[in-house]
Amino acid sequence: MPIATASPFRYQGWSLFSLLAALVLLMTGLILVLNPDLTEGVRSAIRATARSSFILFLLAFTASAFAVLVPSPLSRSMVRERRFIGLAFAFSHLVHAVLIYSYGQLNPEFWPGRTTLGNVPGTVGYVFILLLALTSFKSTTRLIGFQAWKRLHVTGMWALAAIFAYSNFKRIPMSAWYVLPFGLICAATALRLVGKLAQATQRRQRPPHAA
Repeated sequence: MPIATASPFRYQGWSLFSLLAALVLLMTGLILVLNPDLTEGVRSAIRATARSSFILFLLAFTASAFAVLVPSPLSRSMVRERRFIGLAFAFSHLVHAVLIYSYGQLNPEFWPGRTTLGNVPGTVGYVFILLLALTSFKSTTRLIGFQAWKRLHVTGMWALAAIFAYSNFKRIPMSAWYVLPFGLICAATALRLVGKLAQATQRRQRPPHAA
């Protein structure tokens, strides 16, 4: 009999989600408490939650590729926990949205400075995040059917990757720091494509089942 290997993750399932959500809230709370100016504190928390969301998205986006290209207990655990990592990403971005709204209330010049066109990528991103989160449960998967679920999640993940790439790329003239996240999302995209190619190659090389 095969020996079961313990998961490298001490926290799994909803406990992993709860831990990640608590860390996001703790980080946000510390930033707000330690900053003497509330408006600047909210602005700093917006940046921080954007980064936490980005990291969680990268983990969910590349999990299957790592499992194919670098099979290990850790990469297999990432695939098993991908749903909860994705939900933690959605939670982090929910906190991000609340902070943006709060910043708009504290800084009356914020919303008038935004354009409808400039808000399109973020709006599309949040629509996909909401749809992906709502369909991350067995009941909703059964409701829409597996094929529709798969199309939605594949499309949604690629759309979010494109939005992250665009959001970081357009900020490079403002700060060279944005080259790093832009490079990371490009590398993650390449990794996912290579993983899909390797997966397809493995399927073709798999011997047919005996009748």
